[in-house]
Amino acid sequence: MRTKPGKAIFALCFILILCLGTSCISLGLAQEEKEKEDIRPERGISVAFEYPEVIINRGDDVSVDLIVKNKGKRDENVYLRITSAFPEWDTKIKTYNFSISSVHVPDGEDKHVTFYAEPEKDIKPGTYEFKVDARTEDGQLKVSHQLTITVQEKEKEKGEIELTTSYPVLRGPSDARFEFSLDVANKTDKEDTFNVTAKGPKDWQINFKPPYEDKYISSLRLKDDESRSLNVEVTPDRLSKAGEYLIPVLISAGESRAEAQLKVIITGTYKLEVGTATELLSLETEKGKPGNISMYVKNSGSAIIHDIEFLSIKPENWKVEFRPEKIEALEPGSLKQVEVSIVPAQEALVGDYAVGLNIGGEKSSDDLELRVTVKASAAWSWIGIGIIVLVIVGLFGLFVSFGRR
Repeated sequence: MRTKPGKAIFALCFILILCLGTSCISLGLAQEEKEKEDIRPERGISVAFEYPEVIINRGDDVSVDLIVKNKGKRDENVYLRITSAFPEWDTKIKTYNFSISSVHVPDGEDKHVTFYAEPEKDIKPGTYEFKVDARTEDGQLKVSHQLTITVQEKEKEKGEIELTTSYPVLRGPSDARFEFSLDVANKTDKEDTFNVTAKGPKDWQINFKPPYEDKYISSLRLKDDESRSLNVEVTPDRLSKAGEYLIPVLISAGESRAEAQLKVIITGTYKLEVGTATELLSLETEKGKPGNISMYVKNSGSAIIHDIEFLSIKPENWKVEFRPEKIEALEPGSLKQVEVSIVPAQEALVGDYAVGLNIGGEKSSDDLELRVTVKASAAWSWIGIGIIVLVIVGLFGLFVSFGRR
């Protein structure tokens, strides 16, 4: 089927007209957009707080976005300065983690910086006004904006318990007794009985008691908005190793509950114990000859004791030796045997003598006092017996001689 020439020409003309119309519309829109851009002034800036009026509770600080806008056709460096403030407030303009005094704003764009204000803790409720001035680098353009901060008293919180402590961490040896002080505040809307519990390490004793009293309690009754102090007495296991121990304390009444985390840092106890296996503290020997005794050194504390050394207090010219001569380290609960050799001087007389032993380590020491009996040697005993025999024989001879006369 063939199309008539007239219809084809009509269709072609329609398409051409449609294309020309679309082009004209596009050119018109582009021209209109260009005319809109041209409406902007050559230079222009503005500065404004995102929230010009802010209400805070007493003790809170303020961070509000400050919007700096470039309305002109050229880039600007805008300088910012707080020109109206109060001495009770610490104010600054910042971004991220550092303070700034100017910001670069490209043409047609805006930048957000932060106005920060921190009041003193005892700031009074009221209305405080702050003003920020902005100017261009050449000072030709200047604008400003004002922020109003209203400080109000913090509303009383209801339906909760407050449990606080000024000293949540205590440090000491395992044989010490630790006492924490807690402040309990009833912020619920009614009088109630509050139960107190704590969970500590195994074999630790934890008790609650009123300040300046010796009785132990497990609960306390508080009226609405009443506060009271409570002591937590913690007695560690004496064998507890050095380290950190957490003690959660819970106070509850119905669905209301509060928790405080207490911490005890055990530094370890240092205690040496010295003795003999037979519990005898005496020995016998001869002058110039060694007398031996065994003693034990025990770590009765909870911390490792290093560098245990031995000293002796002895008569002049006596010798005292230890085997081993030194103990490098002794674990808690461990025991080490030490051999002690005591040699009296050659000129020592027969009799009893005192020899003192000092065993000292890191932060701990103990003493032993031994009684050493110096006896005559066996040879002198036989000599003595021989002399006695000779004397007896001599006397017997004299009696016989006199008897014949």
